Amino acid sequence: MKQTALLIRLLLVVFAVSRTAAPAVAETADEIIAKARAYRGGDAALSAVESVHFTGVLETQKVTPTGLVPQKANVEIFFQKPCKQRIVATSAETIETTGLDDYVAWQREQDRADPTRWQLSVLGPEMIKWLRATAWENLNFFKGIGQQGGTAKVVGPATVDGCASIKVAFAHDATIVFYRYFDPATGRLLFTETRDRAIKEEGEILVNGLRFPRKEIQTMKGLDATGKPIERTLVMTFDKISLNETFPESDFELPVLPPTRPSATVKPPDLQPAVAPAAVK
Repeated sequence: MKQTALLIRLLLVVFAVSRTAAPAVAETADEIIAKARAYRGGDAALSAVESVHFTGVLETQKVTPTGLVPQKANVEIFFQKPCKQRIVATSAETIETTGLDDYVAWQREQDRADPTRWQLSVLGPEMIKWLRATAWENLNFFKGIGQQGGTAKVVGPATVDGCASIKVAFAHDATIVFYRYFDPATGRLLFTETRDRAIKEEGEILVNGLRFPRKEIQTMKGLDATGKPIERTLVMTFDKISLNETFPESDFELPVLPPTRPSATVKPPDLQPAVAPAAVK
């Protein structure tokens, strides 16, 4: 009997160890997204967001023939459902505004010293797709990309700054993919990368119980004045974030050119990436 009892205890120990050592069942993309949304503040609260308004400071570098020149500007970023976006960067010399009105995108650069001097660029298809993707990412908080014709798929485990994570690909199309790295335990977003940039979030601002980053750091790949590969850093530090304000349609619509204004010109479509946050990835 004692021998039998000993064998039973050994079997129980082996069974317990086997259960502990068994690999966890892999989570689906929907399960990871649900956990990430719970961490951000909850499914119901996130689904109720109709607009997001960021205010802060932008610091980056401008590519010039002599190298990178530091730039600093006050920045306001507006996102409004279903797919509208407006970014206003105000520096000492210029006011640069980028707008998205569904399938129309534009950029205007205005001289602060002389408001009558400005240039308007109508942006091309690639920029429109990029701006639409960033608008969706910042308004929908990971959920529902399939309804837009995209996909969310688990890539697999990964490591970010020595921490275990789960990598999920949010593909808007074949060329616009946001790779998001989530903490598998909490659902916190650890890191985001796209084709030309890596994005980290730091700090936290709570708005109506929802979590937003206080700072977003983007490392961007590009070319210098000679055509050589170069990396630039863009840092946005937010001091205020507001939800569910209502903005007039005219804020996002393509500005109408006055009938006569010699200093105002329309440039050809610009296909270069614009400054826009990933989400919030």
